[in-house]
Amino acid sequence: MEYVCLDLEGVLVPEIWSEIASFTGEDKFNLTTQDVRDYSELMDMRIELIHDLNISIEDINQLVRKMEPFSGAKEFLDWLRDNYQMTIVSDSFYQLAWPLIQKLGTPPIICHRLEIAENKIRGYHLRQKDNKRKVVKALQGLKFRVFASGDSYNDIQMLRQADLGVFFQAPPHIREEFNDISGVESHKELQNIFSKASEFV
Repeated sequence: MEYVCLDLEGVLVPEIWSEIASFTGEDKFNLTTQDVRDYSELMDMRIELIHDLNISIEDINQLVRKMEPFSGAKEFLDWLRDNYQMTIVSDSFYQLAWPLIQKLGTPPIICHRLEIAENKIRGYHLRQKDNKRKVVKALQGLKFRVFASGDSYNDIQMLRQADLGVFFQAPPHIREEFNDISGVESHKELQNIFSKASEFV
């Protein structure tokens, strides 16, 4: 049986940190894993900015609660759950992503955890190094064929580990650099690719 692993931000919902950029006016928050390869470097920069600007976790949660999933994302997930087992595998954090997860119908998600004290983000704890690839590998160890989709540098190893890896609306510079990985621009296209791949076991 097939198992589907999906990235969250950029595939199902907008980038949370871009919302923070709009709220604060600090353009560095617009940098994502489409721009910075090293995730720890990216998160260290974000947390330093949060401290410098005195942003609380409640400030961020208020922004996230106002966000909406991409058009058609929930319907796509409903289709997936009718036809496959699936989980979201994200480099986001439970404390940030949960309002959006609820709007998506509360699909399963494997992600990281923030360290919070006195309404401030003090740090973060990664579930494990190379988490996305290892989740796919673990599922393959359970004899699943794994289909995966993501849009950024931090998705590459997951897509390559999967039996079928597909970019979703990845920017041109990533598509060009990793031109061995196919890509789609819509959830409908992704649905069609997964459906066709399921026919060949």
